[in-house]
Order: sequence, then C-alpha cells, then structure tokens
Amino acid sequence: MYRDDEEDTTIYKVVVNHEEQYSIWPADRENPLGWRDAGKSGLKAECLAYVKEVWTDMRPLSLRKRMEELAKQKQASFVSSQKLGEE
Repeated sequence: MYRDDEEDTTIYKVVVNHEEQYSIWPADRENPLGWRDAGKSGLKAECLAYVKEVWTDMRPLSLRKRMEELAKQKQASFVSSQKLGEE
C-alpha cells in the first residue's frame, strides 16, 4: 500500500455503469455521466474490497450476453444435428 493510501481519509462511493463495470468515486462529488451508485461507501480500501467481492466477471455485460446467445445457438445447433443423426 502506498503512503498516500494510508493517509487518504477521503470517503468514496462505489459506482457502476450500464455494462456492470465498477469503480470508486469521491462521495462528495456528482457521479460521472453514465455511472450510478452501487450502494457502498467508505474509505478507499473498504470500497476497493467491496468491488473485488462483487465484480467477479470483468467482461462487460454486453459481451456476457452475446456470449450466452452464441452458446445457446451452438447448443441448439448441436441438438438439431443429434436429432438428424438419429433418423
């Protein structure tokens, strides 16, 4: 930990964007455009620990959704080919 982090008494808040990406922001400042409160505030280390706990998948939401769609399409294609093989 850097010396500045040890002396930092700033209260931060955790913010999240539409892609479910997390960051911390000084609590006394207006959220950056496109970001909303995630419901946690505190010292920097507390907020970063919270982010580490809740942000377990670094992929943006749009990518996760697209990958799920592709996996479903692949599964449907596999099931169809299995049925054709049975006939």
